[in-house]
Amino acid sequence: MKIAQIQMAVSADREANLHRAGELLRQAAAQNADIGVLPEMFCCPYDNSCFDAYSEPEGGPAQRALSALAAELGIYLIGGSLPEKTGGKLYNTSYVYDRQGRQIARHRKVHLFDIDVAGGQRFFESDTLSPGGEVTVFDTEFGPMGLCICFDFRFEELARLMALRGAKVLFVPAAFNMTTGPAHWELLFRQRAVDNQLFTAGTSPARDTAASYTAYGHSIVCDPWGTVLHQCGADEEIAVTELDMGRIDSVRRQLPLLSARRTDLYRLEEEN
Repeated sequence: MKIAQIQMAVSADREANLHRAGELLRQAAAQNADIGVLPEMFCCPYDNSCFDAYSEPEGGPAQRALSALAAELGIYLIGGSLPEKTGGKLYNTSYVYDRQGRQIARHRKVHLFDIDVAGGQRFFESDTLSPGGEVTVFDTEFGPMGLCICFDFRFEELARLMALRGAKVLFVPAAFNMTTGPAHWELLFRQRAVDNQLFTAGTSPARDTAASYTAYGHSIVCDPWGTVLHQCGADEEIAVTELDMGRIDSVRRQLPLLSARRTDLYRLEEEN
């Protein structure tokens, strides 16, 4: 299975962002990618002041464009994320489309990014956004896939629930910043891959030092042993990586972490 991470530059021009996403996805499809992944807030600046102005309802124009691209290119498409407005609330939402352009999943960011790091970044998504409330796993011909957005990935419980639902890859559109990125980006993707014995793939926007929020970049793919298969730099890049899905079972046989859990002593349960 080949995944294509689109580490694209994001501007304040929504139509230009959509056009650029299409250009880069077509290049990825030419490299026989099976799944294309866009970054968090790929069609607008990552800024609280922009989320309402750039928002759209479910089935809005950016989503229709993504659906059409998936069908045109015959790929699965994880549409990064965009601001979705419904019922008077704003969500940071990722939509997923199959090879025919049908929507097969939607994930609303569950954990809002509210941080105030001394000497570093201060950002409160909850000033404008509302949290989602679902664990998101979707089916493909390659098996189930997990999906979460950026800050969600810091919470092992969410990653483990996706793994227990059978996820083979955890896809994470994300925009870590220049404080958290150098400190935790690679560490977290390797850690979640090792803990859950699956692939992890984080897709970031390219770095723009002139933006109000500067993304770290460094889109990354890790295998179930915690090996970094590919990591981008800071600039715009199409990263196509082939995943050997047999690696999951191989690692789990050698190091049986999931099967050795003591569920008589502890368990992780979902609320209905």
